[in-house]
This record gives sequence, C-alpha cells and structure tokens, in this order.
Amino acid sequence: MNDVRRAVHGVLLPGFTGTTPPAWLLDAARDGLAGVVLFAHNTPDLATTAALTARLHEAAPDLLVATDEEGGDVSRLEAADGSSLPGAAALGAVDDLRLTGAAGEALGRLLAAAGVDLDLAPVLDVDTPGNPVIGVRSFGTDPEAVARHGVAFARGLQSGGVGTCAKHFPGHGSTTVDSHLALPVVEADARTLHGRDLVPFAAAFAGGPGDEGPAADALMTAHVVVPALGPAPASLEPAVAALARELGHAGPIVTDALDMRAVSDGADVGEAAVRAVQGGADLLCLGTTTGRDDEALFRSAADALVAAVDAGRLSPDRLVASRRRTDVLVRRLRARRASGAPVAAEEALAALAAVGAEAARRAVRAVGPRAVLDGAPDVVDLRLRLDHAAGRTAQHVQRAVLARWPDAVVHAALDDDAVEALRRPGAARPLVVVTREPAPGGAEHARLAELQAARPDLVVVHTGVPAAGERWLAALPGGLPATVLACGTGRANAEAAVSLLAGDREPEPTEAAR
Repeated sequence: MNDVRRAVHGVLLPGFTGTTPPAWLLDAARDGLAGVVLFAHNTPDLATTAALTARLHEAAPDLLVATDEEGGDVSRLEAADGSSLPGAAALGAVDDLRLTGAAGEALGRLLAAAGVDLDLAPVLDVDTPGNPVIGVRSFGTDPEAVARHGVAFARGLQSGGVGTCAKHFPGHGSTTVDSHLALPVVEADARTLHGRDLVPFAAAFAGGPGDEGPAADALMTAHVVVPALGPAPASLEPAVAALARELGHAGPIVTDALDMRAVSDGADVGEAAVRAVQGGADLLCLGTTTGRDDEALFRSAADALVAAVDAGRLSPDRLVASRRRTDVLVRRLRARRASGAPVAAEEALAALAAVGAEAARRAVRAVGPRAVLDGAPDVVDLRLRLDHAAGRTAQHVQRAVLARWPDAVVHAALDDDAVEALRRPGAARPLVVVTREPAPGGAEHARLAELQAARPDLVVVHTGVPAAGERWLAALPGGLPATVLACGTGRANAEAAVSLLAGDREPEPTEAAR
C-alpha cells in the first residue's frame, strides 16, 4: 500500500453491511483506515456487537469504532426493541442536570461494554418547531438550556468511557428540509447564529475544571447551507471549519454521511469527499445502506482522494494533519477506557433501563381531558413522514399498547377503510391516535380533525416535540383532545405513555402546577 493511499485511508469512516467485517474492510483497517461507523444492521444484539468490535480492534488496535446512539428515536445498539432512554427532548423537559448526566453515563457504559469508542452524540441543535429531522432529538428550544443539558450528557458519556461527537455544527435545528433527501438552507445572519445555534457548541468546546478537557471530543458538521458563512454546505465549507476552530474546537471534524443526497447522489461520493477535506474535515463518514455495494462506496471516496492528491488539489500533509488529530483522540479514548472499571453489557443495559424509565416517567405528561382508557383500544397511526435518522417510523407505541392490552387492534397507518370504520359514532373500543406533526394545514391535522369530529372521545399519543404538539392539537376545531405528550417515539417514551393511558400512575405535575 503506497503512502498516499494509506494517508487517504486515515480520513475515512466507512460503513459496511452485516455483523462480520468484510475482507475489504479488514484490509483497509490494516492499511491505516481511521475507523468505521456501525449502523443498526451491524448491531442486532449486544453479544454480536461486542464480538464485531473485538474483531475490528484485533485487526487494527487504533481503529476508531463509532456509532449514532442518541437514545430515544435514534438508537443503533437497541434498534430492534427500542432505546431504554427516552431521548434528548425528554431530558430537556425534565430539566434535571443530574438526571441528564446520569443518562449519559449509563449510555456510555453500555457503549463501552459493547466495544464502541466514539458516540456520534450529543445533538446540540437548538430546535425550531416544525423541523422535520431534529425535533425531539434536540434538548429544546432555548440555547442556554440546550448547552447545559448537552454538556451534562456529554460529560456523562465521557465518564462512561466513550468519546463524544457534538452535532450538527453550525446548527440544523431551524431547517425545514431533511438533508437525507435534499440540501437545507439556514437563513440566519451571523448575530442570530452566535446568539442561538452556536451557543451549545461553544459551551461544549470549552474545557472543564482541571484536566477535564472539552465536552466535545469531536464535532460533526451538517449538510446545510448557511449563506452567512459561505456558499457551500457546511460539511464542505472552509469557513465553517474555520469558525469551529475559532470557537475553540481542537479535535477532529467529522462530516455527516456523505452518501446523503444533500451533498452527493447517494452512490458516488468521491467529489464530496475531496471537497470535504478541502473544507477542513478530518474524518469522512461514508454511510451505508443494506443491499448496496459498500466497498464501491468506499472505493469511490478513496480513489477520488488519491486522484486529488495526484492532481495537486489536496496536499498529503493536509491528510497527515487530520490523521494526527484522530490519533490524539484515539489515545485519549483508550486512556479514558482504561481508567474506568469495566462493566458487563447486561449490567450496563439494566442500569440504562433504570435511568431511562425514571426520565420517561418524569417527562411524559397528559394534557386536555383525562387520558385514561377503559379497555383495549383501536390504534391508528397518522404519522406520514418517514424518520430517516431513526431508519423507520417506529412502532413502539403500538407494541406497548399490545403488551398492556393483548386484545387491542392496531390498524395499518392511514388505512382508509379502517379510519372510516373508526369514525363511525358508537364504535365500541376506545380510540388511540398516534401523531408526530399535526400542524394546522397538514394532512395529519386534517385527518385528526375528521376523526375527532366523529369520535370526540379519542385519545392522542403525540410523539413529536411536546410544546408544538400541544399548540397544534389545541388548534383542532374540536379543541385540545385527551393527549399524552410522549416527547419522542422510542420504547421508553411509549411505555411511559401507555402507563398513563392505563391509569397506572398519575402524570407528573406540570411546571405551572408546581
């Protein structure tokens, strides 16, 4: 392997399909590959994940194994059954920094037990209601609160033995376009950016007391155009990387997945990879999709970078400098892991479940008329938008309902015949409706209004941002229905919501009632 190709490997974070590393990946790992990103199809259970990461580290001890494990709606290690944590929105709603830190530490211990080095979390985006990709993945709408909870969660992850990667710089919370599908634009001037979006990141870049270091070990850039900073997507824009350095970030800059259609056609990521390095990125996340040729995706990036060096578009020294930043991070993470007492995966999972249940119980609340069911319900899902970050439209509410009421009937999402039957007055079963974005003027809102007109007794389980959901639901012609605000669509959220529906407990008092 020549020196240029080895240097190119040092900036790549490919994904792959399956639970055993393919030959091409192991070859690249032995020839200087920076790391890999694990997705849900790589991590079906903890034992399989631990065996996979052990094999990867055996091939290359300094390989950086990363994954997106935010808790709540976005989980990789618990994708099959849903996360034990309710997610950032729930933690922000509870607003207990001790609990947020404990959640981060419990998650860090689970990741460490599974052999993961770097968690691509926390999300430090400041949410604007209506954002289709961030939403409940954010700690909230207030920049200072997002900063406090983001740093607390990151410190917890670090205490648990893993690295942190703050995302999505310089802020993805005010977009209306999903960058998995197209290129969003953040129309904010420099003053707004510094007073809103950049506040949590600046806090994460700041060092802690003593030798604690920054809360953000790495930083992920967003596939969003911010005209106030430059014309290119932030993940490819030199001014964005320069801004991160000016704000104090010294660790690696990681791109969001380059196969996302905001920056590539989803198949050939070569030019996006070259522009990302030119723009100041140190690690290029390539992404993966089951059934696609992952090796071809990796080769397209690697070959384009080699060609760019040969053509003088990239300097080998630039690649070496990026690798040095990654090497510093890996040494820090290895020392962090060695300084803590190892915890068995099942023990870590039990601890995570305990703190997650507390967070969900305290976050999930009921508004409107009393939302307690008197028997097994019909359940209809009105959510329209596929959650690309989570990988699917999660069915955890439906599963939790069936676990509590085995005789419940779950109808297919937006099945017109089923919805028509449910609209009939005098239907015997209680009706539970799952929503995510019931904004006035949208299809969710319109269909819900139809159901409410015929079934004013329906109960809504809202899985999106709670404050926006309550406001949107109150705008229904029939007024605010009996509603449970679940703060997300994860398993912990769903179980806490169903506990309220079943009358197992009284809801936590709202802030106004305290």
